[in-house]
Amino acid sequence: MRTLILLWRLTLPSLRRQPPAVPAGMRRDPAPTLWSYRYQRLMLTPFYRRLVRVGLPAAGMAVASALWLSADANRAWLAERADALRDALYQRPEFLVHDVEVTGADRALAVAIHGIVDLEFPVSSFDIDLPALRAAVAALTAVRTVEAEVEPGGLLRIKVTQRVPVAVWRYADGLRLIDSEGVMTGMIASRSDRADLPLIAGDGAKEAIGEALALFAAAAPIAPRVRGLVRMGERRWDMVLDGDLRILLPERDPVPALERVLALHEAQDMLDRDLALVDMRLGARPTLRLNQPALNVLRTAAAASAAGVPAAPIEEEH
Repeated sequence: MRTLILLWRLTLPSLRRQPPAVPAGMRRDPAPTLWSYRYQRLMLTPFYRRLVRVGLPAAGMAVASALWLSADANRAWLAERADALRDALYQRPEFLVHDVEVTGADRALAVAIHGIVDLEFPVSSFDIDLPALRAAVAALTAVRTVEAEVEPGGLLRIKVTQRVPVAVWRYADGLRLIDSEGVMTGMIASRSDRADLPLIAGDGAKEAIGEALALFAAAAPIAPRVRGLVRMGERRWDMVLDGDLRILLPERDPVPALERVLALHEAQDMLDRDLALVDMRLGARPTLRLNQPALNVLRTAAAASAAGVPAAPIEEEH
């Protein structure tokens, strides 16, 4: 038996295919056959080399993954593990929000914003939709701008710029506060709640708030007597003074027309007389209308003058 094994070991190298001998001084041919040459040329192409080294293993992994995911149990296990990993990440202490702080708002607006936030703390910062929160707060009429961000330490800070009311607008449904852009910032129960603000009324009044503020500024010399402005036909203003005296202003250039009335008042105390209205709609011909008692006295004096009877002196009412 040992003899057979020894003979096998001696004859095995001779049975193996031996490469052809290469003469001294010549390089060995790496592709001695046509198919070997074609294979070497193909592997020198970058596309096929990447396909073999990367594409085939990736395709094999994709097929194996698809076969593994085809089982319902495997998919359920994978989804459960992903949810557990996400929850573990979201609930880390550095991502938790513990409180909310509102700055730049008065008490009523801050209460309204807290009602919009409506979060149960602590909550993960990943579960807070900041763009939606900003949009909801910005939808409040009293808010001009809003910023919302999660600060280090677990604080949700909401910084708002509140609209400042500049006038009270009397409308069909009550008294509204509006800012310089004509945006409603709130409502009040009675005029006395904001007696410090001027009053405007009528359809289209809030759209012309800029012109109304200019008229109130021009009427500063008689400000204690001004009761408000009424928008007429959504195109012009009437200024109402105490005693129901009205100054009818033109559609165009109402501020110069009002300044002309004030100049006449300063020169002749016109607004202190017993007038019902001052019509400035025709700039070239201002019109005055007397109250009924003054008109009766004037008619009596005119009748007496026509009859040749000396009329009693007329006392002006101030």
